[in-house]
Amino acid sequence: MNKQNDGIRSWLKYLGAVSVMLGLSACSDSEVGDVSLGLFTTKDIKIDALQDPDIPGVTCHISSIEANLDLSDPSDSAIACRQTGPITPAMLANIDTSDSGDIIFRKSKSVFFKNMKVRRIFDANSQTLMYLTYSTKETSGSYKHSLSTVPLWGTQAYVSN
Repeated sequence: MNKQNDGIRSWLKYLGAVSVMLGLSACSDSEVGDVSLGLFTTKDIKIDALQDPDIPGVTCHISSIEANLDLSDPSDSAIACRQTGPITPAMLANIDTSDSGDIIFRKSKSVFFKNMKVRRIFDANSQTLMYLTYSTKETSGSYKHSLSTVPLWGTQAYVSN
């Protein structure tokens, strides 16, 4: 009987931890929109506004589906990034200019290690900042992803040839 009680206690602790993690994942300081997908579903479209930490003149809006009662959220997401302030050469001097760029945001989408990430990549030839959002878990044979670009044309950081 004692082993059975220990098993029940362990299970209740696990459920409590999962509940806390799900509750915390629903909290977001950057959330600017929340659209219900209907009366008979627990899924919502959440919209977050994220300012690039190294280039504060760029804001990205990311929409993704969150399922309130599921252990894992769907992998689909969309991203739109725009220039919302100055972009200077000093800001560009601090970014990773490699082909793989730099992860500027990540969000857990599952208790099973699935994440949504936003990666900034600089295209030096076209002088464009690219923002790629993607899921770290394969879904139906592919990794879900979306791309948005912010050209430097017209900013202080643009270098004319």
